[in-house]
Amino acid sequence: MTQVTLGRTGITSNSTAFGALPIQRATLEEAIRILRKAYDGGITFFDTARVYSDSEEKLGQALAGVRENIVIATKTQATTPETFWQDLETSLRLLKTDYIDIYQFHNPSVCYKPGDGTGMYECMLEARKQGRIRYIGLTNHRLDIAQECIDSGLYDTLQFPFSYLSSPEELELAKKCTEADMGFIAMKALAGGLITDSATAYAFMAQYENVLPIWGIQRESELDEFLSHMKNPPQMTEERRAFVERERQELTGDFCRGCGYCMPCPKGIEISICARMSLLIRRSPSQRWLEPAAQEKMKKVEECTTCGACISKCPYGLDTPTLLEKNYEDYKQILAGKVTVS
Repeated sequence: MTQVTLGRTGITSNSTAFGALPIQRATLEEAIRILRKAYDGGITFFDTARVYSDSEEKLGQALAGVRENIVIATKTQATTPETFWQDLETSLRLLKTDYIDIYQFHNPSVCYKPGDGTGMYECMLEARKQGRIRYIGLTNHRLDIAQECIDSGLYDTLQFPFSYLSSPEELELAKKCTEADMGFIAMKALAGGLITDSATAYAFMAQYENVLPIWGIQRESELDEFLSHMKNPPQMTEERRAFVERERQELTGDFCRGCGYCMPCPKGIEISICARMSLLIRRSPSQRWLEPAAQEKMKKVEECTTCGACISKCPYGLDTPTLLEKNYEDYKQILAGKVTVS
């Protein structure tokens, strides 16, 4: 079983960490069953966030009895000291714990530092002094913020999107974290669902000794898949290397990663689905993307006013309205039978 140590924190986990964003979409009963099965199967690192609706509550109900055996990382999107403390109190209460192992600023637009006038980093220091958090982390989707976070020397961990579709500059972050003795937590190891071969994704991640991937799990079948990888870790074979290269050629570039930071759309368009429908429909069972509910989502694209709100919020600098238009036109061609998908 591959073990990963998160830099100077000394926190060690096997390379199957539980990403608890999707668990908010499961019922309470299902979530508790999945989370307990994950723990019984050997998973000990669980990542959640205050804004993941009831994810923290589900974790607390499922795992409070084994708190001393697990690592909990959660996040706050607070931008003021007042909301920081409110979020921390709420997270501790819902998680049924008196401390959080890694408390992370959740995709801030700046890298908080002491004396910057916001008081935010000072809140982290005070929370750590009080024993309510152990380590200070930051999550982001912006390369410049991630690099500043590492260079600052102020943070114990960085969480950033990381997969075999990442750019060379993004992959370099793992090396920089090693040099800075920081932990690197990889989110979106399946690129928001675009990567469908979890074994190859797992094998790719295992090449980085300091990278801890958090695998988003919603269904028991998904959990079973990753538990099987824990027991029999997939190897990066030549066949898999060739597959990764083909995937990179197809997917590297201007495509929506599905991070959702452009949301909400003023017109109610579900951008994280609609702006990448062409890829989703070709890389996963296509029938569900052709059903009436999906058609209704895509039809909303007609209401786009190109206001630019999504462009200003996209951490990847994408021309989102153009992506929406291209995906909608392709979708209509598929529905009309003029384009065939498997």
